[in-house]
Amino acid sequence: MNSRLGVLLKISSCLCSTLMLACVKGLHGQIPTGEVIFFRSFIALFPLLSWLKLQGNIRANIKTHNLFGHLIRGFSGTGGMYFNYLALVYISLADATALSYAAPLFTVIMAAILLKEHVRLSRWLAVVAGFSGIIVMLFSGPGSSSSLLFGHNGHDGAAIGVLFALIAALCTATSNVQIRFLNGIERPGAIVFYFSLMTTLIGLATAVFGWKVPDHQQLLLLIGCGLFGGMAQILVTLSLRYTDASLLAPFDYTTLVWSMVIGYLFLSSLPGPSTLLGASIVAMAGIFTLWSEQRRRRPRVSEPLS
Repeated sequence: MNSRLGVLLKISSCLCSTLMLACVKGLHGQIPTGEVIFFRSFIALFPLLSWLKLQGNIRANIKTHNLFGHLIRGFSGTGGMYFNYLALVYISLADATALSYAAPLFTVIMAAILLKEHVRLSRWLAVVAGFSGIIVMLFSGPGSSSSLLFGHNGHDGAAIGVLFALIAALCTATSNVQIRFLNGIERPGAIVFYFSLMTTLIGLATAVFGWKVPDHQQLLLLIGCGLFGGMAQILVTLSLRYTDASLLAPFDYTTLVWSMVIGYLFLSSLPGPSTLLGASIVAMAGIFTLWSEQRRRRPRVSEPLS
């Protein structure tokens, strides 16, 4: 295994994922969300199918034994996309990224309830700490102007954006739980392919509610959204070939760094102090969970008898 290459691919995946959201943010809500989902998913099919072709037989890679499971994952994942894109209309890229860290917390709770997974005390403590970080982001203090809900970004609709971001996190958690279930019976290529296909069809169906013909700049952003989204999926899948998921998981939090850099350079926005503090608490809670799990699984070496 090549851990350095795996980590590099993971960080590159996080960068592509953040660039995808930056493209959505750059549209400023001027394109209907269903249309954005269509372009993101349809364009992503091209790099995805090219990658599957390089893996060998496409038909074998996308063969499924549980179409209903893909439907659940598709609808929940589309909900995550939809509300996340809506949130970006009201709050900054960094704020939306920080709030997306609630998804793993919801995932732990839902896995315990729906998949009957045994959750150790350390993970429950991390969930409590993580949600405290979310609360810090939302309320940094009575009457404070630096928290998300009280509008450090100067946007009157910040509370609506926060609500959409948290709903997106809940939908994403549902999708994550379904992916855990599908991973035991489906190929990774099939999971990614049917998700992209479903979101494409769902996005296309929204055309009956009215679409807008994008101008040249908007079209470039929509194409960029799809290409970066597709590359993010491929890179994260490749990263798992070279090292363990437990090693890669903490690097999910590099999305906040990327969102701050991209937000500052291209979108003229930076997160408030409460967002940074709250996101740091959530990240530390997640990293602590991974550390404790690795420590528990590490084989104990018996001392030789003297």
